[in-house]
Amino acid sequence: MSVINLPEFERGTVWLTGAGPGDPGLLTLLSVKGLQDADIILYDALVNESILELAPHAEKTFVGKRAGVRSAKQPEITALMIKYAKEGKRVLRLKGGDPFVFGRGGEEVMELATAGIHFRVIPGITSGIGGLAYASIPATHRDINCVVSFITGHDSAGELPPDIAWDGLAKSSQVMIFYMALRTLHEIVENLTKHGLPANTPIAVISNATTENQEVRETTLENAAEILNPPKPKSPAIIIIGESVKIRGLIKEFQQTISHNSTALINGIKAVDF
Repeated sequence: MSVINLPEFERGTVWLTGAGPGDPGLLTLLSVKGLQDADIILYDALVNESILELAPHAEKTFVGKRAGVRSAKQPEITALMIKYAKEGKRVLRLKGGDPFVFGRGGEEVMELATAGIHFRVIPGITSGIGGLAYASIPATHRDINCVVSFITGHDSAGELPPDIAWDGLAKSSQVMIFYMALRTLHEIVENLTKHGLPANTPIAVISNATTENQEVRETTLENAAEILNPPKPKSPAIIIIGESVKIRGLIKEFQQTISHNSTALINGIKAVDF
């Protein structure tokens, strides 16, 4: 591993890092180095907490959203990053998935740049790709789709974004992947069918993607309400709509996915010498 030349985590800088969708085995080498070298880690709720074991020496601050716990506001998080960086600390901003895919990473680096703070962006595997892969659903298949769309299920007000081009999606996007869309699923299905997407189009909901608690529910648009029957799917969840959902039935019994022995995995990663 020593032949891989990774950049130095310089003091007074911020590494905006994607932790992936859940399975610690999906971390990148650069994210592991950041975890091991960081002085301060500001992490979100979607980060698998076993990943934090890779940073035994860093000060860790939770800045995500959890029921019953006061949530840090975005300006507060940004202010903390800037404060610690100006103190000469190596700041790791750790986000679930990929920081630039519905992760507000763009907003954060713009603020860092305005404050004159140098930063590095370390991509992570977004749940819209990794979650599908672990559910045995390919995001693309040359016999099914030439387009895949990534869509947020709610805006800053918690509602379905009003400017989604439903007609364009229904007619030209053979595979659609919705993030944070459980609450607006009924509206999504209604809009797509209204604009011509066949009622028998397959749909799947993937909860807790790439973790040992992963659950996948499949049906069609016309029966989509059944997916929300009690017990309801748990958040975080990804929704995929398109013919590629059918491939799951052909391959799921043969695919190896989740790193079940996470303790051994983390210990193995700890042994890596950069």
